[in-house]
Amino acid sequence: MTETTSQMVDRGGLIELDVGDDVRSSSRFNEDIAPTQASERTWSKWNIAALWVGMSICVPTYTLGGVLTAYFGLSVGEALFAILLANVIVLIPLTLNAFPGTKFGIPFPVVLRSSFGILGSNVPCLVRALVGCGWFGIQTMFGGLAIHLLLSELIPAWAALGGVGEVIGFFVFGAMNLYVVIRGAESIKWLETLAAPLLLAVGFGLMVWAWPHMSMTELLAQPPSRPEGASVYGYFFAGLTAMVGFWATLSLNIPDFSRFAKSQKDQIVGQVIGLPLTMFFFAALGVVLTAASETLVGQTVADPVRLIGYIDSPFWVVLAMLLIIIATISTNTASNIVSPTNDFQNIAPKLINQTRGVLMTGAVGVLLMGYDLLQKAGVIPPGVSLEQMYSNWLLGYSSLLGPIAGIMAVDYFLIKKQRLDVPSLYMDSHAYPAVNVAGFIAFGVPVALTLLSLLTGTMNWFYDYGWFTGSALGAIVYFVASQVLASSPQAGPAPIMANEAAEQR
Repeated sequence: MTETTSQMVDRGGLIELDVGDDVRSSSRFNEDIAPTQASERTWSKWNIAALWVGMSICVPTYTLGGVLTAYFGLSVGEALFAILLANVIVLIPLTLNAFPGTKFGIPFPVVLRSSFGILGSNVPCLVRALVGCGWFGIQTMFGGLAIHLLLSELIPAWAALGGVGEVIGFFVFGAMNLYVVIRGAESIKWLETLAAPLLLAVGFGLMVWAWPHMSMTELLAQPPSRPEGASVYGYFFAGLTAMVGFWATLSLNIPDFSRFAKSQKDQIVGQVIGLPLTMFFFAALGVVLTAASETLVGQTVADPVRLIGYIDSPFWVVLAMLLIIIATISTNTASNIVSPTNDFQNIAPKLINQTRGVLMTGAVGVLLMGYDLLQKAGVIPPGVSLEQMYSNWLLGYSSLLGPIAGIMAVDYFLIKKQRLDVPSLYMDSHAYPAVNVAGFIAFGVPVALTLLSLLTGTMNWFYDYGWFTGSALGAIVYFVASQVLASSPQAGPAPIMANEAAEQR
């Protein structure tokens, strides 16, 4: 029997891969990371917007205002403006890096094969996967606490379990998250679409509830914690960089979701609608509720899960915990499990399918939080909170992802000119090299300078503004290195039109 050859088909601007035996038999291909067919690209702008609402409404977003005022020396007004501006800025790499996913239907690891090489793509993939697994562990800890408090209200004897109850909640909540992703993209789509309006309604309700119990005038008038007379600019841009870094991970793996978008317009408009205002509103809600907590519960409480635990009404505590569980699942599944799942598959697609990738993500997330879980279970004595340590580490670590974002955008728009040889992205020894040296030079230079700045204390500005400096330098170095080395094709072949494909059949 004659082996069939894969070909790209243009279906109204969306490129579909007609998979032949050459790609299907390749060790770099499996059905879960295969390009989506045009019929599978069903996410409208409202589905994309709902995705971002679901991912943005979570406990870490709630605490961002407090983080900027306490650790970056900003006033409340400056902090909220930094959050809004950062999420407008991060829309640039998000929408740009979503383009290849929407046009060709390919996930993040396959997009990276163009700029880092077929095998080389595993390096940035695993960098991204480690961050996702870490955040999965942290978000699962929040969700597990919510389950523990929920069961404590419903079953009084459960409260006596203490930390052990939190550990049980951790594993129950983690299993719920993993199940959703194993079910596939449509499960995530419907979870986010159903959760988004509910979460927004609850957020508005909480704002109305808390507003009479605090003074916004007094809150905005509070002086910043930075030294008196110090210039606001350095503090503001350091905080801005941290807030951009909050979604630096998704600015890389956004093709994992845009591959299901109906069109480029849908992915762009959906992200514009869903991200900046949701982040601003929920961060502002965190500031308002924290300020009102003194009146509401008698003490200042910055953690929303703990705050709800102080409410003297079993009905409202149960309802609030259920909503926090829904909010955390909608964040965790999309932002922290999908990417590592695809990234792990990229290592050995014939051995690791989606289900195995999901289970690997869960296992690594549990291992990263293992010390904290043993503390809560009372197996080892309390010490440093690894939740807080990991939160700080992951935010700093995310700044190292900037170069990858810059490399991806330059590769697709300037080097490949929005034309990829999709069949070759799934095969060894074809159009793309095993390792693209230009990609690793462009990644290594800004990362080396960032580490030099961090370890030696010199060039502090390079580290403080790491996402901006890293993405800009990575983009520039990649463009120059690609022209000098010419180790990767400049653009892929033009696809055939749909009517031509029908004639060939």
